[in-house]
Amino acid sequence: QVQLVESGGGLVQAGGSLRLSCAASGRTFGAMGWFRQAPGKERDFVARIKWSDGNTDYGDSVKGRFTISRDNAKNTVYLQMNMLKPEDTAVYYCAATNVAFGRLVLTSTNAYDYWGQGTQVTVSS
Repeated sequence: QVQLVESGGGLVQAGGSLRLSCAASGRTFGAMGWFRQAPGKERDFVARIKWSDGNTDYGDSVKGRFTISRDNAKNTVYLQMNMLKPEDTAVYYCAATNVAFGRLVLTSTNAYDYWGQGTQVTVSS
């Protein structure tokens, strides 16, 4: 049974940093990513990483501020979030897909087979 367990969310002031972690159960995937969902809004793409070569991609709103990385030995993906803004406030979800699709496809929630339970990130102004 596949499990994705997120941790690291919390409350931080604008300009601060947080690091999210997503530990996957004992298997690897084609790609893993992070999405976020604010109240009343759709679930939006944040970042993703391909497991084989570490290729990464980011949503426009987080480029230059967020960094996604992986630890192969721990089967864990991280999202380092710097220069946080109030508009980054959302529930952040980890996701994984068996297939390393192309760049555009991996920005869609439909590409992902497995999801974590979500972790709240709140940025105060």
